[in-house]
Amino acid sequence: MPKRQKRLFILTGSLFLLFILLTIIMKTVDVKLVGPNQSKIGLASINQFLFNHLGANSIWYNITNLLGVIAIFFAVGFAISGLCQFIKGKSISKVAFHLLLLGALYILVIAFYVFFEFVIINYRPVLMDSELEASYPSSHTMITICIMASSMLQFHQLLHNSRKRLLIALDVFSVFIIAVTIIGRLLSGVHWFTDIAAAILLSAALVMLYYSVVKWVEYIHNPE
Repeated sequence: MPKRQKRLFILTGSLFLLFILLTIIMKTVDVKLVGPNQSKIGLASINQFLFNHLGANSIWYNITNLLGVIAIFFAVGFAISGLCQFIKGKSISKVAFHLLLLGALYILVIAFYVFFEFVIINYRPVLMDSELEASYPSSHTMITICIMASSMLQFHQLLHNSRKRLLIALDVFSVFIIAVTIIGRLLSGVHWFTDIAAAILLSAALVMLYYSVVKWVEYIHNPE
């Protein structure tokens, strides 16, 4: 494997390790009963400080929910594209490999979402429908970042840099969705700061894994 591909996989592994480290810290460092219904939260001092100063905002909650729906539409679009290739070619081998790998990324994202619904690290700083809900990592933030970041890579793959203005517009739009989701989800008050930080780390690791595998497959097909 060339050095470039190795560096990509090392970076991917480092991001996963950072996420695991933060998760361990959340269960062991400065854990206090400061959440609703006396629920526990790690790094309680910084989390409580930021939540008390930022508060909760339903407008940002609704905005980020809408942005999440937009991201899902992007994912559905790529899924339909892959399905059309499969139907036309009548074989999974006829589907572009980068779309197949994108599907694998989506499956991983769903798997992590389900996993942390059952393995509770901490709960939200506010009650949702009068009940505690799993909050770590922010699944909404993770899903949006993974979809929009991988979409940027897909657009460059599909357009092959032939339409630079369109690519720039799509990149700016994708980054905008990601940035507003991160900031808005924190300002909405439905997540602790560390929920957002963990979502950024995990989604970065997943997208880097996707990108690393794409580049590795490209090298296998064209080892120059």
